[in-house]
Amino acid sequence: MQYQQNHTQGQEALPLVTFIVAYYDLPVTMLRQCLDSLTALSLTRNEREIIVVDDGSPKSPLGELDDYLDDIIYVRQLNEGLSSARNLGIQMSHGQYLQFVDADDWLLKAPYNHCIDIVRQQQPDIVMFDLTDDDTNEGDMNNCSTKDLKSGAEYLMKHNLHASACGYLFKRDMLGSLRFTPGIYHEDEEFTPQLLLRAETVASTSTPAYYYRRRPHSITTETDKRKVIKRLNDSLTVIDKLSSMVDTLPNNERLALIRRVAQLTMDYIYNIIIHTRNRHYLDRKLNELRRKGLFPLPDRDYTTKYKWFRRLTNSSVGLTLLMNVLPLMNKER
Repeated sequence: MQYQQNHTQGQEALPLVTFIVAYYDLPVTMLRQCLDSLTALSLTRNEREIIVVDDGSPKSPLGELDDYLDDIIYVRQLNEGLSSARNLGIQMSHGQYLQFVDADDWLLKAPYNHCIDIVRQQQPDIVMFDLTDDDTNEGDMNNCSTKDLKSGAEYLMKHNLHASACGYLFKRDMLGSLRFTPGIYHEDEEFTPQLLLRAETVASTSTPAYYYRRRPHSITTETDKRKVIKRLNDSLTVIDKLSSMVDTLPNNERLALIRRVAQLTMDYIYNIIIHTRNRHYLDRKLNELRRKGLFPLPDRDYTTKYKWFRRLTNSSVGLTLLMNVLPLMNKER
């Protein structure tokens, strides 16, 4: 493992925010754009810590980052995947709050400064914010609102989550032993509900503070059949993991996680339909969900979409309709 740090923590106060930037084999211009967005925020050098974790790229970007060396901590590990890179960043971090940033993305200055202001003024366990893939968005603060503080369980009881861990600015000391599971897709789906359940105070804001870049060969756009099946299998692994936690939780947290598990199960069925278009495979997986007690979906009024999807999956005719319609709707997007 290679490690380079060009500033020392010494006995200084802890930085307010540690940014954990996971990097692997990208054009260095993307990484530089990401780092520029971090150094442009309303944080002094003492208030921020930027850890770049290079997950074993064929070529290290460090030689092209000379002008950032006073601002970053760079560490290079063997190629072990995003989860491992983030876990290493957590291990190395000193900040009161943590923020994950993928190296091909960036933070929008004005909206993210708004999130920092929330941290300074209210010190919540988590600040939640929106993500955007609109590259013309410069961080419009119009109609930006921040909802009242509530617990993570209260939030989960009434809302669906955006899965990406990059959409949360959160206190480091609330993590405890929580880490990302190496080697799986959808690691964020497993991580974020558990993060929320640990939070006593959550501030949610409608501001789009994080720009994520859509790339044609990213995990979420991959069409290779083996990788599609792995994604589906990993989704089920995550659902199983979260479902196994339900009975260990206090009532409010239990009900909140039941909702999340139901939502993920609905998404899992949806993705089987649109990515495989195979009724035999769908029926086999529904039987597997039934044996696990995850299907039929719970009869709850979570959202209108959830209620309709539940009704349709409860009959052979409804499943046939979904098999015929959903792939067409997905293709038109």
